[in-house]
Order: sequence, then structure tokens, then C-alpha cells
Amino acid sequence: MTENDGATGAADDGAGKAADDGAGKSVGDGRAAGAKPPARVIVVDDQTVVREGIVMLLGLLPGIEVVGSGGDGEEAVRLVAELAPDVVLMDLRMPRCDGAEATRRIRAEYPGTQVVVLTTYADDDSLFPALRAGARGYLTKDAGGDEIVRAVEDVLSGDAGLSPSIQRRLLERLSEPDAGPAAAAEPPDGLTARETEVLVLIAEGMSNHEIARALHVSTATVKTHINNLFAKTGLKDRAQAVRYAYRHGLAKPPGSVRV
Repeated sequence: MTENDGATGAADDGAGKAADDGAGKSVGDGRAAGAKPPARVIVVDDQTVVREGIVMLLGLLPGIEVVGSGGDGEEAVRLVAELAPDVVLMDLRMPRCDGAEATRRIRAEYPGTQVVVLTTYADDDSLFPALRAGARGYLTKDAGGDEIVRAVEDVLSGDAGLSPSIQRRLLERLSEPDAGPAAAAEPPDGLTARETEVLVLIAEGMSNHEIARALHVSTATVKTHINNLFAKTGLKDRAQAVRYAYRHGLAKPPGSVRV
């Protein structure tokens, strides 16, 4: 082999190696640049075993990174303030601050964070207050991993992340004769959905302890809601609260006929 042949071979080898290195680097960089970052998620549930199970499940799912978890609505709001997650997976019935109230506060104070409800309950009294509070998704706890991922992706893209059963319930509600403007009326005096719920139970004669059991919250939380609704409405005592509920059509006096 001549000296020129050796030089040509070395040049070819070098060029080939450089081309291979460049191609490999380009492909790798392309994957990194085009890769979609995982959704940063917080899990909130008052039952430790359930919460840890959800965190474990999410850790196995593609496109999701769990950055924190909490046991009630107060912790949810604090964690959102600290960690700025993309999505909160929120249970509803929790002590201190329930999921609907936490959702309302998060959406008002941190609009960059979306909320997907993940709960055992799919009844109207759970579903509609959560949606009115600002939740963009609603799943029941029998949802599979794929369904959770899809809901997270949907709310981050601006869509609603609703399970098929919840979608059906919404359609049924819209088709009901009573689902008119009165059904969609806002509570008076700026009351939240939970405060209105507490007011109705007061009008039904329940004590604070009975309300706490009915709503699966602490007595202290009930007292907080009562103080808030009294401040908003200017009410002084429970007797005035009962009359207020009757006057605004939130409750019916005993013996009245519902039409």
C-alpha cells in the first residue's frame, strides 16, 4: 500500500468515525429535544394506604412524575404553593379542608395548576360542587392507570378529563326537566358550595357534630364554614340561618309541599 493509500484510508476512517459520532449525537439530541417532559403531579387523599398506593401506581405510569402528596385540602394548597405542580389528583371528603374547597382555592390562587378529582363518590352532591369549584377532571377510584394518564393529559391540553360514567351523568343531568337556569343558579351572597351545603344541613336541624359526620369532615371544619357563611350573610345565629335558607329556597320548611 502506498503512502497516499494509507493517508486516504486514515482519512476515510476518521471521516467515517466523525460521521458516525455526529449521526449518533444528532439522533440522541433529537430525542432529548423532542421528548415531552413528564406531568408533575401531587396526590391528595386522607387515607394513607390509598394515597401511597396511588403514588406507587403513578410511579409506574409513563409521562407522570409524582412530586408530592398530602392528606387534606390544607396540605394540597400548601404543596401547590411550594411545588407548582401541573396537576393535583384530589380526593373530596377529607378533614380540615375538603377537596372541593381546596380546588376552589387552588384554581383562584394558582391558575397554572389543574385539578383532577379522584374519589370514591360519583353522586351529584360530590360531582357538581367539585366541577363548579374548578376541577377540570373527575375520576372514580376504580379508574385504571391508562385512564388516569389520559385525564392528566386531557386537562393539560385544555380538555376535560372525565370518566365515561361521569360524562354520561352530565348528559343525563342536562336532559333532566329541572336542569334549567334555576338549577345552575349561583348560591346567594357569594357562599361556596360547601358553605351552602352546611347551611342546608343547619336548616334541617343538624348539630355541628352531625354535619361533620354527614360531610366526612371535622367539627372544627364545620365551625369554620359556619363562621364564614355567617360573616358573608350577616347572620347572627342558627335561627336566622334557618330562615335565610327558607327565604332563598335552599331548604323547605317542615310540612311544605315540594313541587
